[in-house]
This record gives sequence, C-alpha cells and structure tokens, in this order.
Amino acid sequence: MTINKYQGKTKEEAIEKAKKELGPGAVVMNVREIKPTGVLKAFKGSIFEVTAALEEKEVFTNPLAALNTPAKMHDGISLAADEKIQVPKAAPTPATAPVRQNAEIKEEPVKEERKKDGLEKRLEDLSNMLEKQLSVEESRKEEIIEPQNENPEGLQFVKMLYRTLLENDVNEKYVNQIMDEAEKVMHNGSSVDYILSTVYQKMILKLGQASTIDTTGKKPKIIFFIGPTGVGKTTTIAKIASKYKVEIGMKVAFLTADTYRIAATEQLRVYANILDAPMSIIYSAEEMNAAIERVSDYDLIFVDTAGFSHKNEAQCSDMQKMIAGLDEAYEKEVYLVVSATTKYKDLLEIVDIYKDIADYKLIFTKLDETTTYGNMFNIKMYSGASLSYMTNGQNVPDDIEEFNTQKIVKQLLGGR
Repeated sequence: MTINKYQGKTKEEAIEKAKKELGPGAVVMNVREIKPTGVLKAFKGSIFEVTAALEEKEVFTNPLAALNTPAKMHDGISLAADEKIQVPKAAPTPATAPVRQNAEIKEEPVKEERKKDGLEKRLEDLSNMLEKQLSVEESRKEEIIEPQNENPEGLQFVKMLYRTLLENDVNEKYVNQIMDEAEKVMHNGSSVDYILSTVYQKMILKLGQASTIDTTGKKPKIIFFIGPTGVGKTTTIAKIASKYKVEIGMKVAFLTADTYRIAATEQLRVYANILDAPMSIIYSAEEMNAAIERVSDYDLIFVDTAGFSHKNEAQCSDMQKMIAGLDEAYEKEVYLVVSATTKYKDLLEIVDIYKDIADYKLIFTKLDETTTYGNMFNIKMYSGASLSYMTNGQNVPDDIEEFNTQKIVKQLLGGR
C-alpha cells in the first residue's frame, strides 16, 4: 500500500494532485486544514493537506525473513487520522477466541523441465529452505508456518479488536478478513499502534471515499432516489437539493412518482416551494420524459420514487421500467436509500432486489437512531456499491454529510 500526503490551496487542488500521481484508484484517507501561524498569519491563507493511499497488488515475501525482521520494515507508515482512537483495555479472553495464529502459504508446483537461471535458482533455494525449517503434516494440503517471534501484547490487542468489531455488528466473515491483515503484522512483533494503524488503513480502503453527484457532463442530470418505504427518501432529497441550490447556486427541479402516498407528494411540494423550484407529478416513463423536457435548461432534476416492500414484485417491475424508460439523451444517477437501523438480513435482500432495478450508489439514513454502524460496512462489502451520503436527523438542509469514512471506521474500532 502506497500512502502519500499532498498539499494545495484548496481541498480539491490537493485531491487532484493525489489523483494525478497515484491514479484514479487513489483513496482519500484524511483531509486536514493547516492554518497559517506567525506574525503575518493575518495575510496568509490556509492550505489543505490530503493523505491519500493506493492499494497495491500483494507480492510474495519470504515469510521466514519477515518473521525475523524487526519493525524497521514498517517505518514509512503511520496512522492517517489526526484524532487518536481510544480503545478500551483488553480483558482476559478464553482460549477459544476465534483468532488464528498461523499464516498460510500455498506453493505452486515448479515444472521440472524449466531451465534454472539466476532468479529461478533463488526461488529453488527458498523452497529448499522452507522444506528444511517448516514442519509439514502429510495429511494436510497447506503448509503452516509457526510464528517465531511471540507477541502476546499484539495477540491480546487483536482479540480485543475482534470483539469490538463484532459488538459493532460487523459481520464475522468480514471481521475475519480484517483480522487477517492484523495477523500479518502481529507475527513480526509490531507494536499495537502499528497493528491498529494497519487495520484502520485497510478498512478505510475497503470502504473507499464518498461518491456524490457528478455535476459535470450534459444537463440536466437526472437523479433517481429509490428504496423501501419509511427510510426518509423525500427528506433526503430535500437536504441534497438544498445544498446544491443554496450553497452551489445550481438550478434544481423535482419530479415525484410516489403517487401511493399523498403526504409524500405534499411534503415534496413544500420543499419545492421553499427552494422556488418547479415540481411535477408523473405516472409513467412517458410522462417523466415530457416533464424533464419542460425543465431541460435546469442543472439537476431530482426524482422521488414510491417506497415499497422489496418483496412486491409488481412495484419492483414498475420501478425498473420507469428508470429504464428514461430518454437516452439524458444522463442519470441512481441512489438507493436505506436505513442504518434495518436488520442485516433484510438489508441483504433489499440490495439484491434493487440491484436488478438499476446500478446504484448507497445512502444511509437514521444514523442518529442507532449506536452500531457495522451494517454500513457489511453492505458495502457485500454489494460493492459506492457510498455517497449519510444522514443523522430530520433537519433540512442540515443533518446530512458526504459519507465520512474516517468517522465510521473510528467508531467501528472503538473510537468516538
């Protein structure tokens, strides 16, 4: 993993530098404003420092050399967050704690007829060395390396992280994947700070950075909001539209296909009147395209759709037809709005059903109604969809922000 810092006069300029050097796959891990100091600080502006990372493909490393190498090999990495994570002290753990202490190595067979040049000779020497120093059970298909440098403090810390993630409702499958990363450095005698830093950075990379509305390209951009009933789609639309109208100065319009609930239509009409934005009620894809044509000089058109049970096949089909019926001349984005309080099993069904309707980005609502955020990590890992916004209340246009990966990861690891 490559981690670098970049500075610019604005956050966007610093991020652009990171993307230019690391490529489009770079993930922003931290943004910090550096305010001027000294007697001339009144005449200087702030600069922004961005910490960005790029996940690299794993390469084969001599495991015996890694086990005998001190922490020197980790000099270049530090915890990216400015705020320290406060983690409770580890309590005694039963011997049955589900943390594996062995690293697995799979060796690919080397063809006998291959000519041994310099590189191949080194690989052969490495293979011979492993055969002499490792204890191999003939009944097993995989070879196990017993850690040579014991790290009791690190092991206890990893067990504590394991429990903390489970308590925050992170699915055990994904907890085990995260712990694999911790074990790789724990066996090298690394400090708990470095173990925590590794886990923190890996989790941030897995979640990725927020992917919000792309305002470039052709106008108008059509933004669909889909999701189950009662998750706060209409309020979320009002919050996002207010940001783009009031703070950025873009022209916004509203369409609503939620004709099942009269209250929802009236609620959106109130928001439209406050923002002095046009609003239309639509019943089909044909009416939608006609309504869009009437406001084609606007920047963003927000489409509120009907909330329904993900088990209602007829309404799912109607939704799919409407989104697919958008005129090809228009660019669209689709956002699936789900509640952070919904049970994990139900969320799995929801994201699967709506995946058949359209490709989407994720918005999580009602963070203020739960104390555990593990389901957001679970659903991101399960669906692979980009995270965009999260809301934590009913206030419009407040109580919404771009998905804050750092904040969520800190909370999952026991921080506040």
